[in-house]
Amino acid sequence: LETKELWDKFHELGTEMIITKSGRRMFPTIRVSFSGVDPEAKYIVLMDIVPVDNKRYRYAYHRSSWLVAGKADPPLPARLYVHPDSPFTGEQLLKQMVSFEKVKLTNNELDQHGHIILNSMHKYQPRVHIIKKKDHTASLLNLKSEEFRTFIFPETVFTAVTAYQNQLVSR
Repeated sequence: LETKELWDKFHELGTEMIITKSGRRMFPTIRVSFSGVDPEAKYIVLMDIVPVDNKRYRYAYHRSSWLVAGKADPPLPARLYVHPDSPFTGEQLLKQMVSFEKVKLTNNELDQHGHIILNSMHKYQPRVHIIKKKDHTASLLNLKSEEFRTFIFPETVFTAVTAYQNQLVSR
């Protein structure tokens, strides 16, 4: 995880990510670097964002903290965000950082733009996946037959909000 220091600062405060109907970019941005890949192979890099638990939260201003406010809303359609520069060669991945700055988060359940759909006041964990692409594979339809790894960075957990709740996060 690149920019780990920034993620750590937000994590200490309780990271919040703004979601809007039209879609909003993440801040901080998920940026990753890879090592140990085969320079000759091709890789697809993607991200998804999954619920951390089955709870809904509310922000208690007087305590400056998040409290459980009940059971989670029904989960929304899970979406994978395939990095637009995929497939990468292993050689590219060894030299450059992969940035997910174009990912947008929305609360619009009917989104037609491929944004990641989340429920406000719920906690989420972004996950980065790397798939070693086999030559004969035309699509991502059958992931089971592919070689892949998933990376989870606990410091990237966030609460989806329509407006920042904690003043320190806004600052």
